[in-house]
Order: sequence, then C-alpha cells, then structure tokens
Amino acid sequence: MSSFWSASLEPPAHGPALWRPYDRLRAWLSPGLLVVAALVSLVHGFQPGTLGLAGLALAWLLLTGVVLPKPLRDNGFVLVVSFAGTLALAAVLMTRDLLFLVFMIGCFFSALRLKPVPLSVLGLAATSLLINTLGAGGPVAALREQGFVFVTVVLVQTGAIAGGSIIAAKVAEQNEARRRALAELEAAQEENAGLHRQLLAQAREAGISDERQRLSREIHDTLAQGFTGIITQLEAAEDDPAWRRRVHTALDLARENLAEARRSVHALRPEALDRDQLGDALRGVVTRWTERAGVSGEFAVTGDARPLHPELEATLLRLTQEALSNVAQHAGANRVGVTLSYMEDQVTLDVRDDGRGFDPLTATCGFGLSGMRQRAARLLGSLVVESEPGGGTAVSASLPAVAR
Repeated sequence: MSSFWSASLEPPAHGPALWRPYDRLRAWLSPGLLVVAALVSLVHGFQPGTLGLAGLALAWLLLTGVVLPKPLRDNGFVLVVSFAGTLALAAVLMTRDLLFLVFMIGCFFSALRLKPVPLSVLGLAATSLLINTLGAGGPVAALREQGFVFVTVVLVQTGAIAGGSIIAAKVAEQNEARRRALAELEAAQEENAGLHRQLLAQAREAGISDERQRLSREIHDTLAQGFTGIITQLEAAEDDPAWRRRVHTALDLARENLAEARRSVHALRPEALDRDQLGDALRGVVTRWTERAGVSGEFAVTGDARPLHPELEATLLRLTQEALSNVAQHAGANRVGVTLSYMEDQVTLDVRDDGRGFDPLTATCGFGLSGMRQRAARLLGSLVVESEPGGGTAVSASLPAVAR
C-alpha cells in the first residue's frame, strides 16, 4: 500500500537516455514554455494585465520548482499545490491569449509527478480538458455543445500520455535491471578471472613444491644411499686384503646410482621394475643389500601376487631401499626380514631388524623416515614405525592395492 501512494507516472531518474536531459531540465521546462508563450504573445500584442499574470506565473514556478529545497519540492502535498497553482494560472492566461496553450503543455509534465497514480491521471485529464476546451468557450460550453467529441479527445489524450509514461517507466526499469545484471556479470567475470589467476599461481607453486619434494626423495633414496655405500666400500677396502672386490662393488654402486639419477630426473620407473615383477625386484634389492652390508637378510611374499599400479610398485621399491639403508647406517643389526603381503584391497611392506632400536617418542627422525611417510601419504597410504632401545625396529607401510 505504501508503494502505491509513493508511485507516480513520471519516468525514473535512472531511466532511458532519452529521459535524462528532461530529468535534468525538468525544473526549467514550464518556466521556459511560459517565457516562449509570453514572447510570442508580446509580438502579437499584449492584453492589459497579461504581462502581470505572466510575471506572477513565472514567480510561482520559480518558487515551487527551483527555490524550494529539493526534499520539499518532491513532497507529495507540495507537488499537488504547485500543479494546481500552475494549472490555474495557465488557464487564466490561456483565456486571455490562446498562445499560452504552449505554457499549458507544461502542466502535462507537472501532472506526471503527482502521487499516487490515480491523482496523476486526474491531473492529466484536467489539463487535457482545459487545453482542449478553453479555445471553444470553456469546459462547460464545450461539453454542452459537443460533449461526446471533447470527452473522447480527453480520454484518448489522457490514456495516451499515461500509457506512454507507464511504458517508459517499465522500459526504464527493465533497462536499469539489465544494467545492474550486466554490472554484476562483469564483476563476477572479473572476480572469476582473479580467482582463475590465483588458482593458476597456486597450482604452479604446488607443482613446483611437489616436484622439488619428489626430486629430494629420489636423490635421498638413490644418490645419497649410493654414495654412502660407495664410501663404506672404499673405506673397508683400505684394510681388506680383498680390496679389489670392494672397489668393484663401489664401481657397481656408482653405475647403478648414475642410472637411477638419470631415471629420477626424467620421472621414470626404477630400472629393477622394468626388468622384473615387484616381488622379484624386491628380492634382488634385499639380496644385493645383504651382500654389501654383510647382514643376513630374508625376503618373503604372502598372498596372491598381482600387478599393481606402477606408482605403487615404485613407491614400495623405494620404501624398501630406504628402510634397508636406515638399518645399515643406524641399526647395527645381524638379521633383517622383509615381507611383501598382498591382501584383498591393500598391500603391505614390513621391514624388521634385530638391531639396537630407538625410542620413537624421543628420537629425532631425519629426512629418511619423513620422506617415507610422505611417499606413503602421497598414495593415500600410511607408515608405522615400532621400536624400542635394544629391541630392534619394525617399519610397516600399508598402501591401497590399486591394480595396474
């Protein structure tokens, strides 16, 4: 109900571009038409008193349309008073000189500002009645002599102006809605573009970080372990009469690590998995390690062996190499057991030794164990380390058994 009483037929200020100049010059429209009518009437000869009435009408228009503050000018009651005074002055001037019909046209625009809509339509009808009948002896005489004609003209003119104003207002609302929707769409597109750039930057940073971690793990699991083995063999060769065997072992380690380094850079599978199945490859890793480390080692496979995803097999091989390297460097063990277990939906790798062990709660784990955990977590798996001082160590990795 409140929106009804505040509505008018006047096109909104944010309407089509056609209405915006009128909106800016609206306050000066009626005064301008009055001046034009007065000048034309002056050329044809003023009647006595017409100049005074024109001056009074101009003062009324300036007072109610320009001088008053805008909030007061837009007040509904002030609009009605302003329109009624303007229409009355225009009617009087038109009875004195029909040329002031030009000034009366401005009353149509003033009527459009009235609130609510029925009052605006009534103002349009009153203006139409006066502008069409004052030249024919006035409303009473015109309606008495040709009532049907004048009533039809007033109705058609009022309906046309009111309908046109309603259409213009609807078009203005639709254009404003489209403008807002377009602005929101552009803002959303800009936001999406910003998010896209941000995601690309984050993806690039994540890719760089992931590649760095992959290379660091590969270097640690291949080059670092190989160099450690080479150094161990060469140090042992200094006091070993069979030094040639030690040197040959060191050379073999160097060649293997050079090949693994090249494969790591190109993100290729370990060479052992290109030659053998996973079980045979792990057996070879354990056999070669026991020969070099001088520690008794056993390897076993349980469950139904089957081909796994290449990434899973490569991870299990690297985990075995790292676990055995840790045993050689830190455990001081005499026996090592490695077990690969195939289950329905999981595959597990267990590496156990009878070495000196450590306290997992107080020990500071180096890159080896953290790298092993990262490898397992990267494939949605887990790695558990169980140990105690003097009780050996057990490392168990569990990964989802995704088929090749």
